[in-house]
Amino acid sequence: MKGRVTTKASAPAKWIPFLCVFCFALGILFSNRLWDSSAEPNGQQLLSQRRHEQELQVINGDSDSTTNKKLSQNKDVMDEVLKTHEVIQPTRSLDKSIAVLQTQLASKSSQEMSLKSSAPVLRQKVFMVIGINTAFSSRKRRDSVRETWMPQGEKLVQLEREKGIIVRFMIGHSATSNSILDRAIDSEDAQHKDFLRLEHVEGYHELSAKTKIFFSTAVAKWDAEFYVKVDDDVHVNLGMLASTLARHRSKPRVYIGCMKSGPVLSQKNVKYHEPEYWKFGEEGNKYFRHATGQIYAISKELATYISLNQPILHKYANEDVSLGAWFIGLEVEHIDDHSMCCGTPPDCAWKAQAGDVCVASFDWSCSGICKSVERIKFVHEKCGEGDGTVWSALF
Repeated sequence: MKGRVTTKASAPAKWIPFLCVFCFALGILFSNRLWDSSAEPNGQQLLSQRRHEQELQVINGDSDSTTNKKLSQNKDVMDEVLKTHEVIQPTRSLDKSIAVLQTQLASKSSQEMSLKSSAPVLRQKVFMVIGINTAFSSRKRRDSVRETWMPQGEKLVQLEREKGIIVRFMIGHSATSNSILDRAIDSEDAQHKDFLRLEHVEGYHELSAKTKIFFSTAVAKWDAEFYVKVDDDVHVNLGMLASTLARHRSKPRVYIGCMKSGPVLSQKNVKYHEPEYWKFGEEGNKYFRHATGQIYAISKELATYISLNQPILHKYANEDVSLGAWFIGLEVEHIDDHSMCCGTPPDCAWKAQAGDVCVASFDWSCSGICKSVERIKFVHEKCGEGDGTVWSALF
C-alpha cells in the first residue's frame, strides 16, 4: 500500500520543470515589450530635437541677412519720420500761435464784458416822469394837449432841465413792421420830440401789458422819484401834480390816485367785462381798492418792482385793476387823493375859485373829458393853474 501512494504523488512533480521554463520565457517576452514601448517615445523625442536644431541652424543662417534688412527698413522709417516731423513742426508752431491769439482775444473780450457789466448805467436823475397814454388815431388829442397843459419845444426841455419833470406821449408799434402808422409817429416825433416809444404792439385790450412796459422803459431811462401815467383826454395841472407828489417823498412805496372799488362784471358783451370774475369770489362782488386808470402815480420802488417782475405779473382785462393787483400783497401805502379826479367845469372851476386847484380833471361818464379835442381848451381856461405855476412851485 505504501508503494501505491508514492507512485501517485510523484506524477505531478514531473511537470514542475516545464512550468518553470514556461514562466521564464513568458517573463522575458513581457519585459521586451515594455522596453520597446518605453524606447519608442525616446526615439520620437530625438527626432523632434534634431528637427528643432535644424530649424535653429536655418534661422541662425538667415539671421544676418534678416537683421540687415530690418536695419535698412528701420533707417528708411526714421528718415520718413524726420521728414514728417520737419513738415509738422511749422504747422504745430502755427497752431500754437493761433491758440495763443485765441486765448488773448478771449481774455480781452471777457475783460471788456466785465467792464461793461461793472460799469454803472447812467440814468438822468429827475423828479417825475409822466407818460401820456395815446394811440395811433389820437393825433388831434395829442395836439390839444400840446396846446393846453403840456409845454412844447424849448419849454419842454427847460422843464426837464430846471424842474426835473419829464413829459412824454407813450406809444408802442403797429403789428406790421414799419407801417404807415409807425412812420406817421416817427414824423410827428421828429417835429415835437415828445414821444417815448415802447417795445409793445398797440391794442386796446393790451393796456395792462403796455402799462408794465411803460414803467419798465421809464425806469431804465430815468431815475425818478415818481412815475405817473395819464390818459390823453385828461387835463393836468403840472404844478399841482408836482406839489402833491412832493408831500409823499419820504414814503418809499406809495400809490397815489383816486381809489375806487367798482363791481366785478361777469356778464359778457359789456364794457369792462372781467373774464376772470370767478377769482374775485361770489357774483356781485367788488374789486379790491385801486386807483382809477385816468391818472395815478407810483414811487420809484414800486416802478422798479414792476420792472424787475414784469414777466410774472398777471394781467387782468382792465389796466387799473391789474396795477392794483400787483401791489395788493406788498407793503404799499394807498393815497386816495380826490384832487386827481375832479370833474370838468363847473366842478373844477368852483374848486379853483376857492383856492383848491385840482391836479386833474375829466368826466367820469366818458372816462375822460367828453369830446376832449373840442373841450380841453375850455377846461384849461376855467380850471388851469396858470402857465407860471409849475415854474414857481417848490418841490
